[in-house]
Amino acid sequence: MLLIRITCSIQARCLPRNPGTEWWSTVLKEALQQKLDYEELANCMRCGFCQPACPTFRETGYEAASPRGRIALMKAVADGVMEPDKDFVDQMNLCLGCRACEPVCPAGVPYGQLIEQTREAIEQEQDHPWYIRMARKTAFTHLFPHQRRLNRLGGLLGFYQRSGLQTAVRKLGVLNILPKQLKEMEAIMPDASSKGLSERMGATVIPAVGESKQRVGMFHGCIMDVLFQETNVNTVRLLAEAGYEVVIAPGQVCCGALHAHSGEREAARSLARKNIEAFQQAKVDLIISNAGGCGALLQEYDHLLHDDPDWHEQAKWFASRVKDVSEVLAPSVEPEAWDELPQRVTYQSSCHLRNGMKVTKEPVSLLQSIPGATYVALREGDRCCGSAGIYNLVQPEMSGNLLNEKMEHVKATQADILVTSNPGCLLQMKAGIKRAGLEDRMEAVHLVDLLARVSNQSEMSSK
Repeated sequence: MLLIRITCSIQARCLPRNPGTEWWSTVLKEALQQKLDYEELANCMRCGFCQPACPTFRETGYEAASPRGRIALMKAVADGVMEPDKDFVDQMNLCLGCRACEPVCPAGVPYGQLIEQTREAIEQEQDHPWYIRMARKTAFTHLFPHQRRLNRLGGLLGFYQRSGLQTAVRKLGVLNILPKQLKEMEAIMPDASSKGLSERMGATVIPAVGESKQRVGMFHGCIMDVLFQETNVNTVRLLAEAGYEVVIAPGQVCCGALHAHSGEREAARSLARKNIEAFQQAKVDLIISNAGGCGALLQEYDHLLHDDPDWHEQAKWFASRVKDVSEVLAPSVEPEAWDELPQRVTYQSSCHLRNGMKVTKEPVSLLQSIPGATYVALREGDRCCGSAGIYNLVQPEMSGNLLNEKMEHVKATQADILVTSNPGCLLQMKAGIKRAGLEDRMEAVHLVDLLARVSNQSEMSSK
């Protein structure tokens, strides 16, 4: 994650202001005409219901910065009415990809798919400098698809954190050469580990406590398995305690969300095929995700592989089985056996969990079930926090504005614990707490980790 953030930060600073010539506009237009789903473009009724839900429109007030405006730009290019230029590319990149427009769209336009198709076309024709091409290839081809390599990188990062080197680097001011956003991320980066989930659990199949309800596959993710391995461990233990046999499918890889959101959709398709094969071989009834960003793409593998006749039916099998962990736990846990938590708790909803996976009630229901806890609704808790993967680096001003407003609402809750369900959101909330000077009276916690805390399933073992 740190590498991809550095890569995109460099990219945002170093790309030329003018992305191309008349020739570039022509080839981009042709790529967009090939990639875009024209039928879905035409389904937009231009009603404007999406505008109040769109964070970038609310911040700027510009029509072009709204989903309706961006779809109009896409359609204008597809119809040959306009040539795509730098302003077109800038508006596509300004989009958070939060998909808050989708639930309010009366026509059901899948805006998230359209923006990914557009970014794929842009990336296909973008002439990056050699060092950007090399960095992207390193991250997207040689690192994220290979879990063992990520685990080795996690081991190096863990050594940096625990050996005293991190302390020395901070004291010497070495981090001052980094952009502000990277410095903030380094300050709140979780402890990294080289141990994967299977190694932590000591097995690839964890039996259910009592009679097994179903056999579920645990999707451990790539970054989750390196920086949030405790959350993965807690997820498996909560599922087993709730009566599920948990399989950590060997051969699973990165979900491909980072690739898809960055215009590398063909690489995302390759990863999807590997994951489908891994979980089919595991013979699972459900596939469990604990990261909204991952789960949303996993649930859309059938769309991602729609044009692949050899894999589309298998992708439908996979997508139909993907569930967020809260959907499985909410009807299965026994809160009366949990410890009391005499604290105020609030919830920041993950955009992709809410708008992509359509999971809204279950996380709140679980929090409200905790004995002794006082649940406080967060004003506009369903509005994007500004993380959006790597958005807080490539669009720092917009991201910062969204985070600052979010923290004003967080302060008003007077909560002791701020809960979320996605690693990117969790890091953004930790950064927001630090930025707002709330570290002494508030913590940001993943939903699973809080549930493990009160149900005595959390293991604070050495990493």
